[in-house]
Amino acid sequence: MGQRLYVGNIPFAAGEDDLRDLFSRFGTIESVYIVTDRATGRPRGFAFVEMVNDEDAQKAISELDQTEFQGRRLAVNEARPRAPRPDGPPDDGFRGRRREPRW
Repeated sequence: MGQRLYVGNIPFAAGEDDLRDLFSRFGTIESVYIVTDRATGRPRGFAFVEMVNDEDAQKAISELDQTEFQGRRLAVNEARPRAPRPDGPPDDGFRGRRREPRW
């Protein structure tokens, strides 16, 4: 099973191909996902790289963490598991309506 890596402080100009080229030196890459802002569509400065092999992922962490990439110092480590999200909106009695203040 592969390992998901968090890659922080990436340059905003870096694309998925740039990260794929950087990490492919250490093994086979399953996926690259650059996180973008929902409102603007701009990159948020971090990404997730999933590598096929755990040993290759550990090698990439040890070799790339705190190294310079396109003028920025990368932070590379194991990604934490996603926090569980609630199944639906909270049951506050308003069923999705925004409560307006009463003056």
